[in-house]
Amino acid sequence: MTAERPDLPPLRPLWWDADAAPGGALVLLDQTRLPAETKHVICRDAEAVWRAIKTLQVRGAPAIGVAAAYGLVVGLDAVEPDDANWRDHARRIGEYLSTARPTAVNLSWAVARMNRRVEQLGHRSWPDARTALLSEAHAIRDEDAAMCRAIGRAGQHLIRPGSGVLTHCNAGALATSEYGTALAVMYSAAEQGRRFKVFVDETRPLLQGSRLTAWELTRQGLDTTLICDNMAAVLMAQARVNLVITGADRIAANGDTANKIGTYGVAVLAAAHKIPFYVAAPSSTFDMSLPNGDGIPIEERDPDEVRTFMGLPTAPESIPCFSPAFDVTPAKLLSGIITERGMIQPVTQRKIEAVLGPAVGR
Repeated sequence: MTAERPDLPPLRPLWWDADAAPGGALVLLDQTRLPAETKHVICRDAEAVWRAIKTLQVRGAPAIGVAAAYGLVVGLDAVEPDDANWRDHARRIGEYLSTARPTAVNLSWAVARMNRRVEQLGHRSWPDARTALLSEAHAIRDEDAAMCRAIGRAGQHLIRPGSGVLTHCNAGALATSEYGTALAVMYSAAEQGRRFKVFVDETRPLLQGSRLTAWELTRQGLDTTLICDNMAAVLMAQARVNLVITGADRIAANGDTANKIGTYGVAVLAAAHKIPFYVAAPSSTFDMSLPNGDGIPIEERDPDEVRTFMGLPTAPESIPCFSPAFDVTPAKLLSGIITERGMIQPVTQRKIEAVLGPAVGR
């Protein structure tokens, strides 16, 4: 059992294709088409990247951060070579990209990092500066991939032979540059030769668990069972789940964690059944400017995502809907946070700063 089957091409949600357009373009695996169809989207301007993030063609906090970094480059490609105000354009493009989805802090983190690089380039012309900015975007992508591998190594010991692991939404290769966060722990444990079972919540209303996680795990050869969201408690009561691992979209300074809607409920169930609940996330997902989860902005999605199921109406057409994309799990419900720099356990601000440093995520 390995994380990279030799008979399959690597699972990459996004990459830079130097030949896709003059100067290159961002290519995305359209995750709205999975698992039925494998289709790619070529983004040659900032509007295409914004639309891809907004419509979930690319999703997962680390992945949309990487996409935004490349989005700044393709957005600036519309600037005239002799435009001396290209740095002002860069700031506006970054602000625009940051509006695509508000909850995942990796998006604004990547834009801020690219903007710092813009300022470092001083008064160079855009053609001269482009190579440096593209290299910065490549670095963000490569660092994310390395962090995911490190997260896997840091958490793999939690999964014991024969155990049952539950996950919610998708925090795998599809949500990152490669390998994943929560699923990285599983892939790394599998690479150690351990055999275990993974239970995947379907993750209503957009089914990221059934469409993406179940597809990704079975593609990689892991023993996977799909369940409806309301079946998790029964599995826990039957002692078939020994461990829960999810990803995160933003983590406040005290450890309160925003993740896909339904995660909080799973954490409450895990606590009731005395099952360890872990979050796996890179340091770029921490937002130390927020003292707790109360300040995390929660994205509200289109009500039709609740009123319909795979495009088919399942409720009265005009019924009001509550449709948050994320919820916040209090730090007190977390057994630990697995990061590329090690395990944060117990989950407190003091421990977070001890492991990651006080300035992380700022």
